[in-house]
Amino acid sequence: MIPPDTHLQIGSLLFEGLDQIDLTGPFEVLSRVPNSTYRVYAPSLDPVRDVRGLRILPDATLAEAPRLDVLHVPGGQGQEALMRDAAVLGWIRDQAAGAGHVLSVCTGALLLGAAGLLVGRRATTYWNAVHLLPFFGAEPVDERVVIDRDADGRTWVFAAGVTAGIDGALRLAAALRGDEAAQAIQLGMQYAPEPPFDSGTPRTAPPAIVARARAAAADLTARREATARAIAAERGIRLPEPASVTR
Repeated sequence: MIPPDTHLQIGSLLFEGLDQIDLTGPFEVLSRVPNSTYRVYAPSLDPVRDVRGLRILPDATLAEAPRLDVLHVPGGQGQEALMRDAAVLGWIRDQAAGAGHVLSVCTGALLLGAAGLLVGRRATTYWNAVHLLPFFGAEPVDERVVIDRDADGRTWVFAAGVTAGIDGALRLAAALRGDEAAQAIQLGMQYAPEPPFDSGTPRTAPPAIVARARAAAADLTARREATARAIAAERGIRLPEPASVTR
């Protein structure tokens, strides 16, 4: 927990084709963290569209971002276009080096991997991409939220797909300001999910639904794997055969 009189700079990465809940779910939590400034940063000030077409405006450019205490990297289909973007990956790398806490949501974890930040870490990501984590030197963990800590105290919070970002952000809020502050945030959001179906993971969804979802995403999944394999080869990362997932 960080002393309450220490002001926190919290920033989220914004990019074209992200999944807006990867951004806005944690925003609902992180923007309520006491004694903090929360802003959204993008390569330019142009509006972007999320994967479903929602227009979102950044607060400032990446170059204008201060040294962040908390870095939030969302995911979504647009993540793949940034996997070779030296400017964005360099910004992630630099900000993560100075931040005490890093939160990734969904395939934002793959962006951390492309930036070289996953080697030796326990991590999770979207269920249809979790098998790619070993390509970046990470140990995949089949959990909704995974927390990994550096020897120097930096906290890495990895949230699985989409709505898991809310859970990850609440865990992060507790690490920043304590359990009571996080509980107050959760109450303010009235976050007490009661989903109508037990279909939120491949383990619980009907097999036919899972198969259709995998088929619909097959092309994107193949592109992601090709990129991940190329990065692994460049870095000399040896992969387990087959890649395993810890539960």
